Amino acid sequence: MNSANPLDLGDIDTPLLVFGGPYSNLAATEAMLARAEQLGFQPEQIICTGDVVAYCAEPEQTCQRLIESGIHVVMGNCEESLAAEADDCGCGFEPGMLCSTLSEQWYRYATQHISAETRRWMAQLPRTLACNLAGYRVRVIHGGVQQINRFIFASTAEEIKLEELDQAQADIIIGGHCGIPFGQQLGQKAWLNAGVIGLPANDGTRSGWYLLLTPAEQGFQVEWQRLDYDHDRSFNSMREAGLHSYAQTLQTGLWPSMDVLPDVERLQQGKALNPGLLRI
Repeated sequence: MNSANPLDLGDIDTPLLVFGGPYSNLAATEAMLARAEQLGFQPEQIICTGDVVAYCAEPEQTCQRLIESGIHVVMGNCEESLAAEADDCGCGFEPGMLCSTLSEQWYRYATQHISAETRRWMAQLPRTLACNLAGYRVRVIHGGVQQINRFIFASTAEEIKLEELDQAQADIIIGGHCGIPFGQQLGQKAWLNAGVIGLPANDGTRSGWYLLLTPAEQGFQVEWQRLDYDHDRSFNSMREAGLHSYAQTLQTGLWPSMDVLPDVERLQQGKALNPGLLRI
């Protein structure tokens, strides 16, 4: 499918599992797929919000595992950049940011360890998935509707989120990219972020996050859950590959740079998250 077009999944009346940011973390990816199987989810009920490849040490293996799984994957900015053989990850970091400097190392490693076949797979990923869930029009994107690497956090102004929802012609947007799970109701609409599995959420814990959406008698329930996995396995593979900058994050649960974070999210560093439940 051409990545410029959305993939419409039609009407869905079964639960969905959504996660983001595998980030070349094979152990986390395998743990996520195993958890999904334990919970009884079929591949067509599982969505990844992109950035399959990023900070960790097993980019090709992580891609192949997701391809084999048959789940839905939205194109992230990392997939867009790698498919185009771009010079950088396209993450949206400003020049001079520490995040920009740190990304040079892992992106160079990733581009050296991705096959041509996997780049072709990345190029065909849809930028948007759409579905009707419990009477709501849902769109799954990576960053923003038009800007793939747009950072939208919990503290981002409601007006911006509503503008994006209008652009998407959606009641609910499920996004990724920012790396921190959250949910916000906006009148009759909502913005959800599943979080990521490949790195901790800067909250001082070692967990990743994923999202469960369960249709109810009226609307649906939104629940965030932590994902634990063999962190030491991923840490060791990163150290062996020379990817030291983010390896420590797997141990501490803290990001090496907070350049991209708004003030509200910076102040939350090291505080364990508890997104709780939403009923929509």
